[in-house]
Amino acid sequence: MLDADATIAALTETPGRTAVLADFDGSLAPIVERPEDARPLPEATAVLDRLASRLGRVGIVSGRPVGFLAAHLPDPRLVLVGLYGMERRVDGERRVDPRVEPYLGAVAEAGDELEPRLPAGVVERKAGISVTLHWRPIPDRAAEIVAAGEDTARRLGLDVYRSRKAIELRPPIAIDKGAVVRELVDGYAVAAFAGDDTGDLPAFAALAQSCADGAIGRAVRIGVHSPEAPPELDGAVDVVVDGPAGLVALLARVADEIG
Repeated sequence: MLDADATIAALTETPGRTAVLADFDGSLAPIVERPEDARPLPEATAVLDRLASRLGRVGIVSGRPVGFLAAHLPDPRLVLVGLYGMERRVDGERRVDPRVEPYLGAVAEAGDELEPRLPAGVVERKAGISVTLHWRPIPDRAAEIVAAGEDTARRLGLDVYRSRKAIELRPPIAIDKGAVVRELVDGYAVAAFAGDDTGDLPAFAALAQSCADGAIGRAVRIGVHSPEAPPELDGAVDVVVDGPAGLVALLARVADEIG
């Protein structure tokens, strides 16, 4: 494991050839009861803007839609990848992976079916590309919500992706944060990713593989600790910070060191 000083040294040695990517929920924004209430820490927005002018690449790789990310992290220099890679912002424009297009009708139908069947606020439609079912506010109904989602996905030919106290019905295409991160860091001398959840584990694995393959010079995997972090997190990362505040403090030190 690295300590904070060694992590900062790695991320500041060659700033122009360094890429820093991060998850959103639980990493830059505290976990909240209702997904629509999530906001990045105020300091996070400022430090990402600072890093965007100092590093080779700074970006967010999230399960959130790009529109949501752009509304709260508006700096156009940030690379924004949403829905685990199914959409992204490129040169100021939203682009959708063409592989999802044949399934958009099924996604819309899933939302139409589930909204009247489940309690208000459970169904979140994500940019027309996926539907997420959240049970954080009503944990006693988790089994019912999961069963309804799995049944709907099976009938409509959609995949079910499990995340923290939620499941997502989405097009059955091979994509995850790992594939996106590997693409975004290719060719950099140093590449970092910060995340806190099960969906971030493929990104950490991709960084390690990119380093082993010689696609990047060095990988820095930053785990963001929380009471809900998966047990595999500590073994998948090089350094652990304490929640979003800990990550933002680390990134602020990187920006300060570069000057």
